[in-house]
Amino acid sequence: MTEQKIVNKLDLRGLYCPEPVFRTKVAVDALPVGEVIEVIADDPASEEDIPRWANRVGHNILSIQKNGKDIHFLIKKVK
Repeated sequence: MTEQKIVNKLDLRGLYCPEPVFRTKVAVDALPVGEVIEVIADDPASEEDIPRWANRVGHNILSIQKNGKDIHFLIKKVK
């Protein structure tokens, strides 16, 4: 697998449901198709909510990594 270049980063730490999903949607909508964004959230609900949203609208979750309370998502805009 080739390394994805991450140009976009969205720090959502300190925000709670529904803000992380809403702000992720706004940020991904602004990206060109094929771009990757790193989203960092610390709301435990985000671990389920962000992937559920991405799957529902058709974007790819490339990875989810937990680092302490922080959850890092790599999301690729597909359409």
